[in-house]
Amino acid sequence: MEYNNLSVLLRRLYGAKIRKFCIDGGFTCPNRDGTCGIGGCIFCGERGSGEHIQKKGVAAQMEGALASAKPGEKYIAYFQNFTGTYAPIDVLKERYDAALCDGRIVALTVGTRPDCIDEDVACLLASYKDKTDVWIELGLQTESDETAARINRGYKKEAFEHAMKILSSHGVRAVVHLMAGLPGEDREQLLKTVDYVNRFPLFGVKLHSTYVSRDTELCRMYERGEYTPLTFDGYVEDAIAVLTHLRPDFWIHRLTGDSPGDLLVAPLWVRKKDPVLIEIRRRMSERGLFQGCEYRGTSYPVIEKP
Repeated sequence: MEYNNLSVLLRRLYGAKIRKFCIDGGFTCPNRDGTCGIGGCIFCGERGSGEHIQKKGVAAQMEGALASAKPGEKYIAYFQNFTGTYAPIDVLKERYDAALCDGRIVALTVGTRPDCIDEDVACLLASYKDKTDVWIELGLQTESDETAARINRGYKKEAFEHAMKILSSHGVRAVVHLMAGLPGEDREQLLKTVDYVNRFPLFGVKLHSTYVSRDTELCRMYERGEYTPLTFDGYVEDAIAVLTHLRPDFWIHRLTGDSPGDLLVAPLWVRKKDPVLIEIRRRMSERGLFQGCEYRGTSYPVIEKP
């Protein structure tokens, strides 16, 4: 296999097909409400990262999702939209509890920002480990603080390092989000980010290309000719470079993004995932490449459980 595909691990762990329920927890973001900034990251629209999610309470969302459940399937409850740890602890607990409403839910996953992880949040997440698998997803995107300022991320990489220390001390696994094709970055900088995340005890990595959504600052940059998205071929080669330089023990949780059809401006090739994944695997197989083949650091055992 060219890389450690998360779906293989999930089927091995749970003995069934695993589906992910994407949940809007009704959260906002400190980069929107003025706590550390306004407007959010330049690529993030008013709906956040979960543009396709319908706005309902957590219980109603889970009820609707489970109504379409198929026999034998199991599920991951994924708090995707905005910052899933950005609320008082009692509110977080209420919403996480509402998501874990059925025995077929085998994992709780929460997307958030590193600067929204503290001891109380980590303790709460760790408290669920006896009943379900738990992991947190941290939107790092890049190790470059210069790029971070350019995309209005709202925190420096030291926040990621601090969050990883807290999560590791509580035994909560973390997945890091990376983006190829950020404004001002090339493949060399992308690989610097890969070298950076290789230092941490991660459960996995999510990678996707930077795409332009309507009504974002990135869209305005694109319209002014200040930003050019990656081509299909450019992204495939970037993804291969990332995979071959990543630590061989990391699980790959994603290699493409979910672009909202009604908001997508460019590039149009991101609408279809399968051609991207097929081409990445085809080129890696043809060249005899595999995850970690260019990694020169310390070897680690593959993580067998979240």
